[in-house]
Formats: sequence, structure tokens, C-alpha cells
Amino acid sequence: MSAGRSADGREVQIPLQQAAPSLAAPLSVAPPIAPSSHRPSNPWPPGDPAVSQGVPAGFLPLHGGFRDHFVGTPENKYRCEDCGLVLCQPRQTECGHRFCQSCINSILSRPNPVCPADMEPLFKDKIFRDVCCRREIMALKVYCRSEANGCQEQMSLQQIPDHLNVCPFFEVPCPLGKCKERMMRKEIPDHLNWKCKHRETTCDFCMTKMPLTDLQKHKETVCPAFPVSCPNHCSFSSLPRSELCSHQHDCPKAQVSCQFHRYGCTFKGLNQDMRQHESTFAAEHLRMMATRNSLLENKVEDVKGELLERYKVLPALSSRLSELENQNDELREKNRQMEQKLATMQKLMSSHSEKLMEVELELRTLLQLRDEVDNLRGTLENVRTRLNALEQGGRSGTGSTTHTLASLETQLSRHDDMLSVHEIRLADMDLRFQVLETASYNGTLIWKIRDYKRRKQEAVAAKTLSLYSQPFYTGYFGYKMCARVYLNGDGMGKGTHLSLFFVVMRGEYDALLPWPFKQKVTLMLMDQGPSRKHLGDAFKPDPNSSSFRRPQAEMNIASGYGQLHQRRHHLYQGGGMKTVQLSDPTMVE
Repeated sequence: MSAGRSADGREVQIPLQQAAPSLAAPLSVAPPIAPSSHRPSNPWPPGDPAVSQGVPAGFLPLHGGFRDHFVGTPENKYRCEDCGLVLCQPRQTECGHRFCQSCINSILSRPNPVCPADMEPLFKDKIFRDVCCRREIMALKVYCRSEANGCQEQMSLQQIPDHLNVCPFFEVPCPLGKCKERMMRKEIPDHLNWKCKHRETTCDFCMTKMPLTDLQKHKETVCPAFPVSCPNHCSFSSLPRSELCSHQHDCPKAQVSCQFHRYGCTFKGLNQDMRQHESTFAAEHLRMMATRNSLLENKVEDVKGELLERYKVLPALSSRLSELENQNDELREKNRQMEQKLATMQKLMSSHSEKLMEVELELRTLLQLRDEVDNLRGTLENVRTRLNALEQGGRSGTGSTTHTLASLETQLSRHDDMLSVHEIRLADMDLRFQVLETASYNGTLIWKIRDYKRRKQEAVAAKTLSLYSQPFYTGYFGYKMCARVYLNGDGMGKGTHLSLFFVVMRGEYDALLPWPFKQKVTLMLMDQGPSRKHLGDAFKPDPNSSSFRRPQAEMNIASGYGQLHQRRHHLYQGGGMKTVQLSDPTMVE
């Protein structure tokens, strides 16, 4: 960092890099290295960019060796074999010659490079840094690079950067940044106080501080204390700019309009003539005011008439406003009710969405089971085909064929069992899918048993004794129930009748409902033929029965009819449908 002082005496720090933007700029002419008795007065030639741009910012030159003025003549071993200057970043070749780093790089960039001293071929991997030589060169004594400006300091080459940061003869730019001039560091205080065009100065009139370059414009345009002349050329030849606006109202030579111009007077003249005009035309001014006053009185009367007319319709408007307020209150109440209903519907939609997700999951499982059943059926058909072929060939075969046949029969039996298990699981998944798909919330269940013929055969074969319907509810927050049917009968009706039962299940809102369950239950087997002769019955729940108390398990014991006569044969062959209906369903809000 270099130091200087600003116009107000404060110390200014100038970085060496800012002060000298091109320390590494190459010189067009290398100065001769001469002893101190014959040293040139200026080591930087007049046409050198280092003179016009100041001392370079970097310590090392861009190309070639050091061009500094050495106190003693350096030995030849410190000179570059290419540029002849003192070595900068010395590199030594295999043949023992030394070059500057930039010089040897330039030589190596040529095709088939050779050493200029002995014409020996050069190889990049056999050139190394000469650290010892560099240390000796950096210890050589030199004069300050500002010697041409008068500095007589001597130092080692490696001390030059530190010295240039404090050298009073070192050329630096103006610390204010706006000025393009360069000067020696010791000249900075004098430059900031007297020579810099951008130095800070004070306006003599308003005492505002600003750069010197802005002072004249400030005085000519905005300075409030700067003396200006009246534009009307009155007797006040000079007055502060801040008072000029107020002076315009009182200036005797200012052009003004008569103060009665809004009443119709058209006189315009100088301020000094206005008093004579007012005294001369006083009667005319009074006449204008009287005319304007009469016009205003007529307008006031007209306004009073309009106000009276409006006062007459004011009660009607007031009553209408009251009606509108009442209607607004009603609309707000309806809006509140609609918002409540909307919230309820949103809750229901959320629950239905969850149930729909469950249905989708069940459906995926169902499809997988169907695929497995189809595969098993295909495998079974293949086994049966092979079994038939073996039976035909086994009639004239040996004992091994009989053993193979027995093994295949065992496999066939196993596959039959697995197929039965999968069919039962498939039926159960199908039923659960129906349950989730057809849930009812109005207390009425219409239960259509699909694939009735197969299910009836399974009931007769004791594979599936009973079926449960999907749950249904008396309301969204009411009792949860289901129906249970024995297609081949139960108890005394087994094998002769269809048994239908009503089951109370454990629900999510049982804690809000009255117990025991007291609603009337109607069980009906619906005739799908043209005669429509439905078969059914109804009963009132027994309050002492555990079947209608609050469920402690998943569902209570079923209640219903064990013997429903088969009045219509097609109810079983074509698919049965029965209705479990509750009268007076309970809705829990």
C-alpha cells in the first residue's frame, strides 16, 4: 500500500496494484547494465510504456529478464543467453546454460529447438529450475525504479515491491478516483489541495460542500443564496434565489390579473397600477359581485327544492334499505347453512374416497386370484388329458404305468383341493367387493346374490354354509347392520328351507346411539317373476335379547327366520334377491 493525504489532511492508502496497473509490461528497448559511475539518468526510455503508465503493478516482467538499474554490474552467469538481461525465473538446460523462463518457453515453442549458445538440441523434460541462481539474483543491489523521479534509495531486488509501496517518488493516480492525472506520492497532498479538478470545495454563498467541477453549475442553477436579478427588471437588482418566488408576488413591475377576475373583471397590468384600477372600478366590482350573489341565491333556492324532493323519497328508501338488510341477513344465514352442508359433504366424499381405495385394492387381489384359478384350471385340464392318455395306454401296460397313474391321480386330487380353496377365496373376495361397492345409508338393503346356482351347490356340498351381506346403515352416523343367509337352510330348515337372519354389527358411532336396538325389521324374499308375489315377514326386536344390545364383538348373534318356504323355484335357479328393510331408521347428527 502507498500513502498520501487528501485535501482535508486525511491519510489516503493507495494499493500498489491500483497505482501501477502494468508492472509486467515489456520494455521496447533494454537499457544497458552499466556500473554506478556510468549509469544513465533515466533507465526507462522515453517511449517506454512504463513511463507513460507508471511503474508496473507486477514485480516480474512479462517477457525477458529484469531491466532494473543495478548498483554493480551483474556477473555474466546471471545473464540470460537469449535476451542478455538479468535472469528472471532462471531455468538451466542440460548443456549448462541459463535462460529466463519466458525466453526458454519461447525457444521450446519453435520446431526442433536448440540452445542459442552452443546449438545443442533442447528437451523440455531435461530443463530444470535454478533455485540457487534465483536466490543470488534476488540479493543483487539495485536502484529504486523511481530513480528518474529523484529517488536515490538502494535495495536488493527482492525488496523493490515493499519499497515501492512507500516510495515518495513513486507515480500514483489521484486517490479520488475521478481524476486521470498521475503524480508522485509526495505530491498527493498538494494535488488534492490545489490542483485536482475533483477536489472538495465549499460554496461561498450557501456553504454547501461539493466537488469543484460541480461548483459553477450549482451556483447557476440551485444555490438558494446565490444573488439573482429580478426578471421584471424592477428596482431590486439583486436578491437571493430562495426569495425570488415570494418577490414575484410583490414586484411592482410584475404582470398580475385583477383579484375580481372570477367575478368577471378582465383587467391585467402591473402591480403598481393595480391600486389605481381597484379605486377607479370599485363600483363596477361591486356590481359584478351583486350579480354573482343573485345568481348564487337562485342556485341555492334550486338546491333547496331538490333537497325537499329528495327528503320526500327518503322514508321509502329507508324502508327499502331495511328490507335489503333483512334479505342480506337471510342470505347470510342460508350461506352459513350451505357452508355447513358443504363441510358435511366434503367429509362424506373423503370417507367415500377411502372406501373406493379399499375397493380398488380388493379388486386387484380379486383379479390376481382369478388369474391363479385360471392357471390352475389349465393345469388341471392338462393333468386330466395326460391321465386319460395314460389310462388308455395303461390297459395293456406294465406295473410301472399303474404306479405312474396312481401318482397322477394323487396330483389331480391335490389340484382339485387347491382349486376348491381358490374358488372359495375368489367367492369371498367377490362378496367383499360387492359389500364395498353397494353400501347403503338409508336403512334399506337390496342384496342380490350373484352366481346363485353355484353358491347353492356349495351350500348343499357343505363348502359354504352361509353368506354375509355387505354392511348397511340406518344413516351416515347410524346403526351398522348386515344380513346372513343359509341357502340350504339352518337348524330345522336345513335341506328344505332358506334361512335368513338379521345381524347387528359393531359400528364407529355406537357410543352416540341409543341401546338396545328397537327399530322394526322386515325380511323379504323378492319374487322376480311377473306375478311379484314376494315372501317376507317383520318382527320387533326383543329388548332383552343380546342380539340387539350394543355389540362387544364384531357382530351380535343373528336373529331372523330359519324356515322361508320356497314359493318360487326360479328364485334359486335364476339368482336370488332378498330385502332387509328397517322401518323408522334412526339418523344421528
